[in-house]
Amino acid sequence: MITSLLVANRGEIARRVFRTCRDLGIATVAVYSDPDADAPHVREADTAVRLPGAAPADTYLRADLIVAAARAAGADAVHPGYGFLSENAEFARAVLDAGLTWIGPPPAAIAAMGSKTEAKRLMSAAGVPVLSAPAEPTEADLPLLVKAAAGGGGRGMRIVRTLADLPGALLAARTEAAKAFGSEEVFCEPYLPAGRHIEVQLMADTHGTVLAVGDRDCSLQRRHQKVVEEAPAPGLSDTLRADLHAAAVAAARAIGYTGAGTAEFLLAPDGRFFFLEMNTRLQVEHPVTECVTGLDLVALQLTVAEGGKLPEQAPPTSGCAIEARLYAEDPDQDWQPQTGRLHHIELPGTTAEFTTGRTASGLRLDSGVDAGSTVTVHYDAMLAKVIAWAPTRPAAARLLADALTRARLHGPLTNRELLVRAVRHPAFLAERLHTGFLTEHAAELTAGPAGTTDKDAPLAALAAALADAAGRRTHLPSGWRNLPSQPQVKRYRAADGTEHEVRYRLTRDGLRAEGHPDTTLVEAAPDRVVLAVGALRRSYAVAVYGATVHLDSPSGATVLTALGRFPEPVEHTEPGALLAPMPGTVVRVGAAVGERVVAGRPLLWLEAMKMEHRITAPTDGVLTDLHVAPGDQVEPGTLLAVVTEPA
Repeated sequence: MITSLLVANRGEIARRVFRTCRDLGIATVAVYSDPDADAPHVREADTAVRLPGAAPADTYLRADLIVAAARAAGADAVHPGYGFLSENAEFARAVLDAGLTWIGPPPAAIAAMGSKTEAKRLMSAAGVPVLSAPAEPTEADLPLLVKAAAGGGGRGMRIVRTLADLPGALLAARTEAAKAFGSEEVFCEPYLPAGRHIEVQLMADTHGTVLAVGDRDCSLQRRHQKVVEEAPAPGLSDTLRADLHAAAVAAARAIGYTGAGTAEFLLAPDGRFFFLEMNTRLQVEHPVTECVTGLDLVALQLTVAEGGKLPEQAPPTSGCAIEARLYAEDPDQDWQPQTGRLHHIELPGTTAEFTTGRTASGLRLDSGVDAGSTVTVHYDAMLAKVIAWAPTRPAAARLLADALTRARLHGPLTNRELLVRAVRHPAFLAERLHTGFLTEHAAELTAGPAGTTDKDAPLAALAAALADAAGRRTHLPSGWRNLPSQPQVKRYRAADGTEHEVRYRLTRDGLRAEGHPDTTLVEAAPDRVVLAVGALRRSYAVAVYGATVHLDSPSGATVLTALGRFPEPVEHTEPGALLAPMPGTVVRVGAAVGERVVAGRPLLWLEAMKMEHRITAPTDGVLTDLHVAPGDQVEPGTLLAVVTEPA
């Protein structure tokens, strides 16, 4: 019996595993890097062990330190979570060699699926259909997808649409794969832009039982990383679903699999499906399966690790569950990750965190952060997973969109608005899903001011000004007036750069605001303003952090920056200057000083939050200055290079 368990991970997956451990009476042990010293998963564990350093390579990827931490804390089992060392066969062996229980499949099974090329060979031999491209592709084989053999999470992947682009894509994928996974092996397979990403949840025990525990659709992706997932996968015939489940079970049996795992398939528009890979761990999106089956997949993992038996059949699914991954990122700026302090995170109506099965509200929140957490450049930018369950798919989509709209998120910019628009999109509701969905509908999903879901920003600016005035009145004598004959003037800047000037008077007859002739003030306090626009009342919850004002209403959210009375001096930036859009590490340089470049050509690659970001030439010209080199750490606004236009 497991009595004390160490989670070799961080964030929400560590908290998720701890939740089940508490339910089962198992003591918990956390590990943490220096940036995570005050993280929620550390506070919630019974015992926590420091891994000195900040970079994953020095902390969460150090198998020796984690095994030593388990021994020091008296843990008798290790759960790897997902990411980091979760699919590292050598780590699994090290845990077992230390006399600890490994919560995962046998190391041999992990190794068999560790290389996608070897996995495809094994699956083909087991009769599972696989995708393959010729060794010497021609134009007829395009488009192609270059993939890292040891990769995952979208890294080491490139789409190739012309043969001329193939050498560069191979080089870029090898470079990224070597850095991320320690192996530069890559391969090509046909790219099906209209294909769907379907996966089957597997559970297998040591007594010969292998169960297909439902399926999921994970087609909504950006940069080959999942954003929205749902269970069960919609629109599959009973025959196709049965065939997918049978192929997944065959894949697991072919490698002697035990524990939780996921077989991933690409479903072509003509109904054919192909094996992509097997994830030998718990998936990020496992909550949607728990919601529709009522199972606790972590508890089943522990049952298998303790030698217990699984039920002979998987339970039937009920209803639909949809999960949205809430990221600190800007979809309008090539998904650039955002950093900073998270002042507040709240989803009204969410009554359960990490709770399996169906909750009273139908909403579940799995998050690795809380109010006061700092989003750093060191780790993935995901803040939380918001999961909605309902008896029908349309009802689940509506519940999820409403929960995201009402969420109070104060801090770095997020992808919240894109998620809301995606699950409300007619094509999503009509089940027209494919891996290019976000790209195909980009104009509709990302249009509008960044960081804003309330479409009436001028009215929100008026509410911000009135909340500020209410706060100032608490510090002034009640009879004090400042030039009552003149309007009060305040200026705010929205996240997209749009400026809003508010002019108003508070008279004996009520509010008089320029541009809002039909608006009256119902209530004003520093943290709440209620306005009536004609017969319609609008309420705003107001929170101020320095010069930043967050306004939340049932119709959405607005983020504004309070400006001074006088225009700010314009900072001078050299024409053609390339500034770092985020903190990160320079991993590659694509041109030399003196070289002629064309607009849009990648000149630098920055790595931040497990993703590579291209910095491109802003114009045709000559690269006249290069201020960084591979390995350099940069902060936002750092001058990276200068491209000078020809005279």
